Amino acid sequence: MARMQAHGIPYLQEILLFLLLAGILIPVLERLKVNTVLGFLTAGVLLGPHAMGLFSRTDAVAALAELGIMFLLFTIGLELSVSRLRTLARWVFGAGTVQVLVSTLVLGAIAWAWGNSLGVAVLLGVVLSFSSTAIVMQWISRRRELDTPLGSVSLSILLFQDLAVLPVLIMIDVLGQNQPSLGQGAEVSLATWAALALLKAVCAVVLIMFIGRKLVQPVFHYLSSQRQPDSFMALTLLCTLGIAALTAYSGLSMALGAFLAGLLLSETQYRHEIEVTIEPFKGLLLGLFFMSIGMAIDWRAVIEHPLWLPLAVIGLVLIKALLIMLVLRSFGLGWPLASQAGLLLGQGGEFALIVIGASIQRQFMPADTGHFMLLTVSLSMLATPALARAGQMLSAWWTQHIDSSEQDLAPPELQWQNHIIVAGLGRVGQLVAGLLQSQGISFVVIETNAALVADMRRKGWPVYLGDASRSEMLQRLGLAGARAVVLTMDQTAAALNTVRAMLREAPHVPIIARARDEAHAALLRQAGAEVVVPETLESGLQIAARALELGGVEEEATAAALDSCRRARLQ
Repeated sequence: MARMQAHGIPYLQEILLFLLLAGILIPVLERLKVNTVLGFLTAGVLLGPHAMGLFSRTDAVAALAELGIMFLLFTIGLELSVSRLRTLARWVFGAGTVQVLVSTLVLGAIAWAWGNSLGVAVLLGVVLSFSSTAIVMQWISRRRELDTPLGSVSLSILLFQDLAVLPVLIMIDVLGQNQPSLGQGAEVSLATWAALALLKAVCAVVLIMFIGRKLVQPVFHYLSSQRQPDSFMALTLLCTLGIAALTAYSGLSMALGAFLAGLLLSETQYRHEIEVTIEPFKGLLLGLFFMSIGMAIDWRAVIEHPLWLPLAVIGLVLIKALLIMLVLRSFGLGWPLASQAGLLLGQGGEFALIVIGASIQRQFMPADTGHFMLLTVSLSMLATPALARAGQMLSAWWTQHIDSSEQDLAPPELQWQNHIIVAGLGRVGQLVAGLLQSQGISFVVIETNAALVADMRRKGWPVYLGDASRSEMLQRLGLAGARAVVLTMDQTAAALNTVRAMLREAPHVPIIARARDEAHAALLRQAGAEVVVPETLESGLQIAARALELGGVEEEATAAALDSCRRARLQ
């Protein structure tokens, strides 16, 4: 260990051990279809100082895991686009608001009745009302249910919880500051101090957002137009860490800065490309974060509370599940889906772990209470797969034995969102997208030319910068739930790679492809495109049709001649 530190790389042993573990653990978990978040939590418990002791320096893991927290909050901010909030506004701001308020009141009242101070009870009520975005969204995405009513309503609840992160982060920062003195022993009143600290925090947030909007997007636009992926990645990291540093300089947390950076970029055309770019880093760093949480779980404490700890976990899950189920039912969701969503969202979340840990560190929450709640939340997260399966079984049983008419009951805005994906925004892509828009058909466009993307977005088109051959990008564009894909690329290799990638992700979605000529068309058809239109052939046939018409050939004979020529050329 001493020799490793002598090389000048801090925490080298822990980094190497984690990378070795991640390289082995992630593929094994994927093969076993186990949630990677739960896998890292379990690994942290088993390998931490309270068990095998391979990671004896928890401070080293905690220092690296802080980056994971920042990227988690950056991703949450990135997902909070105005368009997504507008689509599900009734569920995000209606059901989401009611769920957080009701859960906060009920769970906070229980915490207060248990002997906690009012401030600690309110804080516990708020953070325990949040569910695990990382675990739930990974479970939904793996089952390809993001566009189903269950996926949409779960996403809506999680989106509002993510929105509530901002005021809670500010509240924690304010509570963590030392109360100032007026001198000569006279202290500022608690209310005045809190109001001033809150005002300072809000002003810092507004100033960062204002300056960020003026600077971030133009810089991203310039570098992406140069098509330098290394610069794009470096700029993403700079934006995240730079704004985090600004908030830290303002006396707020770096996690809040990362969240604001995500918000700044959520409404730009670079959003999906950024998500794909940081995905590997986010996954590894979040793995470190969840491992650090697992290492904090002392199984001796579990043994010390053999009755209360299981009861606390069961009570948290059942209370949250019941409250969420009742809220969703009151907003018109059928009982089967409401009960399934309630159990899926019944666990505690990673944000509760962050806030409780910070509260213990800043001595706002008693250490014994905080550690007990960390154990409760962590164990509830470990139970998520079992809760999800229980929700499926309950939904199926309800449909079968109580009311089968409610099987598919869901409000219209939560039903499947059928759309068409247009890959490529050249002259053909613009023509197709324009016609789709004129007919009121939902569509989304993906293009690699940053200048063209920016120009089309100014016209209000749903255009995003990215590579259509990347599976992560296709998932974010909702390929699995699309009606069809229109492929307008003119580069043979890029078009073939895109067709193959789309068929791997969603073989049931038909692909309509544009080809330069007959040879290009044959390759696309062999790759799996359902409909291929050779551009030169069709333009030539249209010219020939007009010439035959002017030459006196009848319409039926012209159509037959053109069809015969088309088949011969394509063969």
